[in-house]
Amino acid sequence: MISRRTALTGIISLISVASVLTACGNVTPPADASQSKPSASGDSVVITYNSPAQWGNFGEVLPAFTKKTGISAPNDPKNSGQALAALQAEKGAPVADVAYAGIAFAGQLSAAGVLEKYVPAGAQAVPTGLRDPGGLWSAVHTGTVAFIVNKDHLGGAPVPTRWKDLLDPKYKGKVGYLDPTQAAVGYSVATAANLSLGGSLDDWRPGLEYLRALKENGASTSAQTATAKVAQGEIPILIDTDFNGYKLRDTGANVQVVIPEEGSLQIPYIVGLVAGAPHRANGQALLDFYFSKDGQELFAKGYMRPVVGSVPADIAAKVLPDADYRRAVTIDYAKQGAVQQDFIKLYQDKVGF
Repeated sequence: MISRRTALTGIISLISVASVLTACGNVTPPADASQSKPSASGDSVVITYNSPAQWGNFGEVLPAFTKKTGISAPNDPKNSGQALAALQAEKGAPVADVAYAGIAFAGQLSAAGVLEKYVPAGAQAVPTGLRDPGGLWSAVHTGTVAFIVNKDHLGGAPVPTRWKDLLDPKYKGKVGYLDPTQAAVGYSVATAANLSLGGSLDDWRPGLEYLRALKENGASTSAQTATAKVAQGEIPILIDTDFNGYKLRDTGANVQVVIPEEGSLQIPYIVGLVAGAPHRANGQALLDFYFSKDGQELFAKGYMRPVVGSVPADIAAKVLPDADYRRAVTIDYAKQGAVQQDFIKLYQDKVGF
């Protein structure tokens, strides 16, 4: 497991990318905002966008933070795109304190001016290619695009092991993934399929043709986290992150996690302090917790690969071997973010749902 995390250190340094989305309002954070400290007085709450209890391990991470600090940290059901849209709409009067998103949204969050500089305690140890040079955001963990397969609801079909397997009529109506025009993991799924089938960030044709064929075979898309639908058999095969599959397996579901044979994609997820956060000190405290030993261990417990430290041996023993993960590539994530809007237009035109 350590080797997978270490491999990320060679990722090309990310640069800011322009967002085609228009931000509204105007907020100028205090010059010394990074020096503020958690306060025992005032509102004892921190609002973090895009932290569903069912996603990753936020169902444990946020309660652990509350137990440690006494600061309430409710879960939030947004996906990355919805979080970005909300932050832009609220820019004149922010509601959230902390934002979490797939790294493809990092450039858009930066360009929209909805984050302010804050380097959490411990984040200095994050590889330079996984944090913003200006201190606006840092990767907090990584995951890998995978098939999450409920073996009890395949109707006798074998567990698929390849992207192209999912086009077989035996899997008709059994496959789903999150909407790539809204959710970071959905965009990562589209990217992974495209790259694995011969495409590139400059050529989306293989991926779009594949996703169109997948749609014709009855695939569905969801805007929100859909692992509950896997457990219920509503979506027997969800293309999502590996860690969500392992967590679902731990609940007793007869689930198998598969890294496609043709290849896959590693996905860093980032966090940052919202510009003009109404509970700035509490937001800083939450970010500090994310990068603390306890926080990183909690993410690892949820089968996410931490960016600081290593995966505990007992967790490493419960996941697929390194040989499977070597099929998951790292990419120029800044470019992935820069071409996202172009992809969305192509997807809506060529695939659509």
